Amino acid sequence: MNFRAADLPVALATVVRAPRPGLVPFAAGAAADAPRLAAGQVHEATGSARATFAVALAGSIPQQGPQDGPVLWIRPAWSPDRLHPDGMRPLVDPGRFLFVDAPRDADLLWCMEEALRSGQVPLVIADLPAVPGLTAVRRLTLAAEAGAALPGAAGCMAPSGLILTPGQGGAPGVETRWRMDADHAAAPGWRLERQRARMVPPAAFRVVPGQDGRLRIDADRASGAGQGAEGQGALPPGPTGAGLPPEVRGHA
Repeated sequence: MNFRAADLPVALATVVRAPRPGLVPFAAGAAADAPRLAAGQVHEATGSARATFAVALAGSIPQQGPQDGPVLWIRPAWSPDRLHPDGMRPLVDPGRFLFVDAPRDADLLWCMEEALRSGQVPLVIADLPAVPGLTAVRRLTLAAEAGAALPGAAGCMAPSGLILTPGQGGAPGVETRWRMDADHAAAPGWRLERQRARMVPPAAFRVVPGQDGRLRIDADRASGAGQGAEGQGALPPGPTGAGLPPEVRGHA
């Protein structure tokens, strides 16, 4: 479902909230160091498969009813990149997404901030053309905290933000930063790096498709990445290409 940026407040007023757990984008079994994203914070994803990461994260939100678990995806109106519904379907129901086309750079962050402050959606994703500064990220974090503190928020998952950034990323002030790229040496699969987190060290993971269609962590090929050196079982350096994976991205 598509909306103009100016229509966002009306769209948010129709959303129904329900209690939800935190965000675990990939099945990881009993792995203690599984990728986890704290609710009520702003996170960053970069790399050529950042859209796949975002869609997998959206799929981790349980759907308890026809209007439950909406995901707001804010994108530049001038960009030809669009999500491919058939590519999304193995990971998440495309019908759970509300798309907002922002006409200007400033509107992307404004829409995200307003959506987080409303507290009406559990996950707000913004596809940004450039890396935001510390002030912008701080405003988003404060908006998420305000949304979680609204009356009726008790028992509900605090609204979380995910910014998708080009190149090497590096937005200051985010709770976690992830990089995901297609792993062409072991297809089908992806290399996932936790580059920044406040409470846990950097790490690298191999992501592969599971039998149930959900992406999962390949525990046999996961490794720490804090030292930057390859040890036994460590993943090789990932690709740095800027292209986006065709399984999720499409063109309008």
